[in-house]
Amino acid sequence: MNQNPMNTYYLLGRSGLRVSRLALGTMNFGVAGFHAGYGKTEEDAEAIFRRYVEAGGNFIDTADFYTAGQSERILGRLIRRAGNRDEVVLTSKFTNTVDQTTRPNPNASGNGRAHIVRAVEASLRRLDTDYLDLYLLHTWDRITPVEEVVRTLDNLVREGKIRYAGLSDVPAWYAARAQTYAEVHGLSPIITVQLPYSLAERSLEAEYVSMAQNLGIGLTAWSPLGGGLLTGKYTRAGDGVSGEGRIANPDAPSKPLTERDWAAVDALREAADTVGAPMAQVALAWALARPGITSLVTGASSVRQLESNLAATGLTLPAEVITTLNAATAPEPTAPYAMFTPQYQSWVINPGVVVADQPATFSRPVINGATD
Repeated sequence: MNQNPMNTYYLLGRSGLRVSRLALGTMNFGVAGFHAGYGKTEEDAEAIFRRYVEAGGNFIDTADFYTAGQSERILGRLIRRAGNRDEVVLTSKFTNTVDQTTRPNPNASGNGRAHIVRAVEASLRRLDTDYLDLYLLHTWDRITPVEEVVRTLDNLVREGKIRYAGLSDVPAWYAARAQTYAEVHGLSPIITVQLPYSLAERSLEAEYVSMAQNLGIGLTAWSPLGGGLLTGKYTRAGDGVSGEGRIANPDAPSKPLTERDWAAVDALREAADTVGAPMAQVALAWALARPGITSLVTGASSVRQLESNLAATGLTLPAEVITTLNAATAPEPTAPYAMFTPQYQSWVINPGVVVADQPATFSRPVINGATD
């Protein structure tokens, strides 16, 4: 019997890479750079890291940009002390500049081959490892040809510096182009796209889910708690917000909260009361149950917060709660997506009949190992 939900792993995209349902985000490992305001010392980070792997987690997410490189350096030391390099799926990213020189260098950032090669070598040194299990383009730079990115990542796989390649924060057409190009030319495929997704941010549903399902790409969601909004620690304060955290800090970069944001918080609070679980756990459990989502990237400021997040993997929401949350937070479909809804198509394309792609019993999951 599998008593620990964190000991259940799923393939990431069309690959053989097994990953945890919750990935450990380490953007707050370190106290320097852009993320220094909420960073953690190495001692605090080690406690979080060790508890995560003890619980069965194996998916570690970082980037060269996080805490000016401290996140990677700290992770390298933590993994070395734990002696578990072969057990973790170590992920890093490139795009943003980490160049500390005063002279501008346009090739020290972006997604061109020169920067990718330089960035991966630097990440390997900081992480004190010979390879990365997964390497992601961090953000679309709008100008580098997608073919150059895909071929460069394929070269890194062939050289053994990375095992798998992925993307983060790119348009759906860009990810589709990258995957199709890789397939046509026999190159290493894109196995994941990492995007923001939560009850408060569901815009990816319009394109990315069907794109990922059709092209063999696993979606990993960052900020599944809406930057802390969905934890319940923030409340309205007139036209603003009160609470301890980035969202309530006027000096921290964050978008203003909307009525739709507050509607998501209100619906989540009611759902949490119904289920008898913390709001954060309900928000994570909802995201874990959504189509196309393989894993959620969640950070933690303490072991206690991590424990609460981990508990979400064992929380199954009642169908009526999911239905209520879906309805309360559903994004308004815009053109042309409104034409692709079941309601529209049953009215215009298939009036009076039901047409589906396959029966519900057509495909059943393959499960290896003990289950409850």
